[in-house]
Amino acid sequence: MYPTALTQLARGNPFSAPLFSLHKVEEPSRQSAAPARRLAAAAATDDVSCEFASNKYYALCGFGGILSCGLTHTAVVPLDLVKCRLQVDPDKFKSIGNGFRLTVKEDGMRGLAKGWAPTFIGYSMQGLCKFGFYEVFKVFYSDLMGEENTYLWRTSLYLVASASAEFFADIALAPMEACKVRIQTKPGYANTLRECAPKMYAEEGVWAFYKGLVPLWMRQIPYTMMKFACFERTVELLYKYAVPKPRSECSKGEQLVVTFVAGYIAGVFCAIVSHPADSVVSVLNKESGSTATQVLKKLGPRGVWKGLVARIIMIGTLTALQWFIYDSVKVYFRLPRPPPPEMPESLKKKLGLTE
Repeated sequence: MYPTALTQLARGNPFSAPLFSLHKVEEPSRQSAAPARRLAAAAATDDVSCEFASNKYYALCGFGGILSCGLTHTAVVPLDLVKCRLQVDPDKFKSIGNGFRLTVKEDGMRGLAKGWAPTFIGYSMQGLCKFGFYEVFKVFYSDLMGEENTYLWRTSLYLVASASAEFFADIALAPMEACKVRIQTKPGYANTLRECAPKMYAEEGVWAFYKGLVPLWMRQIPYTMMKFACFERTVELLYKYAVPKPRSECSKGEQLVVTFVAGYIAGVFCAIVSHPADSVVSVLNKESGSTATQVLKKLGPRGVWKGLVARIIMIGTLTALQWFIYDSVKVYFRLPRPPPPEMPESLKKKLGLTE
């Protein structure tokens, strides 16, 4: 007999049972989940350009990540610049509107684009690793868990796979993030990446580009875990409760609308959970001699939330657009796009849910 928590998970309720349970239960089947996923992907459409979980599939997913992260982060550079200045100099930059006015007054309209080059390069590399490795780790961990456990503990799967991917993505992002923040928040230091990177290396060596890596992990890993897990489960719930017809009957355009809505919802939560660490990263990369602990003490409980409204607007829009672009790349290249997960037949029989 399965305990109540396991039954609730199997029925698809994402909030009725903990992510991990210490109670011993009869272990579900450990058969590989890969064949079931590939069959689901094939059932979704026969017009695909490659096999699910193939090298070509992963490569094109990584390319989709480059476009989704690189283009969107570059597009919101003006808002990101003002947000960073609100965080590091709240006495001067008191609000979003005030930040824009002062920036244009001091640096002209071109000043709003400061840091665009390291933003584009850094977040393109991050997107490659974030989305590409997420797909890799999701399949890898799913194969270890087996088909039934993959369904039962799918939220945990999304969390662990996204955290694993972001660990490597932040290593790729850190050098360009350090340059971006230095350009945007330290007046007179440098105006371009070509000026900034050699100057930082001459002053502090390689450490200058990676001293913000741990705070970056603190910001980005919770952000990405929320981004992927919330998105995956929101898509599942939207098709279950909000969309009036099954996903298989929806057009590609209708599916992309669902993707955008789920992405925006996920983005709002992402902004909130990662904002304190984002404030620390911004100040840390501006002040060459500080540590993350010193910055956290300096900002205090209220200071770490400065610029939250700007970040919610930025990250909500950003996350929605990223998922939209990423899913559009999959559609364009005719990649397999499996539907939301369904309970395996073997698990239905164990729970007595079959007729």
